[in-house]
Amino acid sequence: MIAFTNVKVFDGESAVLTPATVVVAGDRIVSAGGAPPPPDAEIIDGGGQTLMPGLIDAHIHAYAADVNVVKVMTMPMTLLSQWANGMLRNMLDRGFTSVRDTGGADYGLHLAIEQGLFPAPRLFYCEKALSQTGGHADFRHHHHHHDPSAEHLVACGCGVVNHLAYVVDGVDKIRHAVRENVRRGSSFIKLMGSGGVASPSDPLDRAQYSDDEIRAIVDEVERAGIYCTAHIHPDHALKRAIRLGVHCIEHGTLIEPDTARLAAERGTSIVPTMAVIAALAKEGKELGFPPESLVKLDLVKDQAVARLQHMKDAGVRVGFGTDLLGKLERYECSEFALRSPIFSPVEILRQATSTNAEIIGQKGNLGVIKKGALADLLLVDGDPTTNLSLLERDGAALPVIMKAGRFYKRAI
Repeated sequence: MIAFTNVKVFDGESAVLTPATVVVAGDRIVSAGGAPPPPDAEIIDGGGQTLMPGLIDAHIHAYAADVNVVKVMTMPMTLLSQWANGMLRNMLDRGFTSVRDTGGADYGLHLAIEQGLFPAPRLFYCEKALSQTGGHADFRHHHHHHDPSAEHLVACGCGVVNHLAYVVDGVDKIRHAVRENVRRGSSFIKLMGSGGVASPSDPLDRAQYSDDEIRAIVDEVERAGIYCTAHIHPDHALKRAIRLGVHCIEHGTLIEPDTARLAAERGTSIVPTMAVIAALAKEGKELGFPPESLVKLDLVKDQAVARLQHMKDAGVRVGFGTDLLGKLERYECSEFALRSPIFSPVEILRQATSTNAEIIGQKGNLGVIKKGALADLLLVDGDPTTNLSLLERDGAALPVIMKAGRFYKRAI
């Protein structure tokens, strides 16, 4: 049993820090309040520092080892798994104790983490994202052709397969792909609802998948007891997906005020990803981001932050994600500062803790400091509710990082 004493607690929800003693037994928080610590507890004197829940990044790609995703498609999985090992360790170093992979990560990676083969955040994954032919996760150039009978391309029997996605069309095949992902342990399903920046051949402003195909995905996930999220940039595609019942949106970059209000009314969550846009604008060309993708990046990079205001004004449930590719993963903590022109430090902290927990189906279990929650805890050398830059230092201001009741870092 471990007791954190002499700490001020940000519980993941309240805007006010509260002096408290937080007691951990096993992997759970057993009390958080004013009671003295149990006599048999190991005492961790926080020295007046802030204790808060572990951070959650709700949009990563553990296997995206290069900014040029077409290159990633030719890399062996053994190489990608080693990349994921290092990337996830880095994220835990920064205080991210849980992450949601939105395309690529699989049961094997999840199992390696659960068995303690390497230190990493807790992993939530969707297995393969779903893309229509020529959609955002179809990384073939116009002149590329695949033999549909090739065994490695039809692993689920429903369409072309790459490291990150199934390229699959038609209601019946889409239902098959969703069920295959659920069989493989997916806790949610990801679909590509519009064009994207990193893909080589699909215009950014085009809606993808038909209404019937999206309805089929929504039906399948709801009957499976999980949820779906959709990659979307343009406003018209956002509005359509929300009306069709999609539960969560990734990016939402070009959202308009009326669509933000619709999302709030329907309870649709949005996970913006500012870090990847800023990092690609800064270093993408140097690192080999394709020229056609740089052109598409120009369509969103100067608008993305301002559109967050529409989400805030409408009262949308806004999550925290980064979506960083390849060597850009080191910019993960830049997401805090990029949101700060629109959101307060407390609002951003909630996004990265309790709100993300709600989005990924872990409300009350993660992202909070309260009795019964998993003991994912950070001790912060200062007050992040007034000085968010403490979380922008890649873990340097975190003397303690605990995941599920076990110390990953303990510098006091």
